[in-house]
Amino acid sequence: YWCPELKADDPAKKGICSNFLCDTQPGAEVMMTGPAGKVMLMPEEDPSTDYIMVATGTGIAPYRGFIRRLFVEDTPAGNAYKGQAWLFLGVANSDALLYDDEWQIVKENYPDNFRLDYALSREQENKKGGKMYIQDKVEEYADEVFDKLSNGAHIYFCGLKGMMPGIQDMLKGVAESKGLDYDEWLKGLKKSKQWHVEVY
Repeated sequence: YWCPELKADDPAKKGICSNFLCDTQPGAEVMMTGPAGKVMLMPEEDPSTDYIMVATGTGIAPYRGFIRRLFVEDTPAGNAYKGQAWLFLGVANSDALLYDDEWQIVKENYPDNFRLDYALSREQENKKGGKMYIQDKVEEYADEVFDKLSNGAHIYFCGLKGMMPGIQDMLKGVAESKGLDYDEWLKGLKKSKQWHVEVY
């Protein structure tokens, strides 16, 4: 950090937000805002809504919150939830799986409501003999995914933006094989607010 007062580097400067929070006394009132966007929110009007969550790497973060809200914490949404939350996570190797211990506990405790599939690009092969990327894993279940979406499921994508062209190409191919106009199908999902994308 370059300190304008000292006109020199100041290694003692600390992060403003984290240190503010660390230095705040228990019981002190703190004004906070957020969330800033609405892309990654769960609709809670219908507790039977299915959620299909597709992540690469650190894109898992919002889904950790979703899953905790539905299955770990004592929340009205979790207590009422009757749908299925289906998580697809793509990483290179099994040693890069984030929060696997948490997912396995939820899967064991809620086998009818939580589903989990991994795409391990350096350890698994897709049906064509190539690397198993996230779009390949979702494609394995294309019929179920399309059925869920036609019945009102919400689909979420979070992670590196480089995953979206492969996902969209795969979805387009599946849609066309089902006799659907992909652009119209996608427009319908967006219009009904079932399509959620937060990539970076």
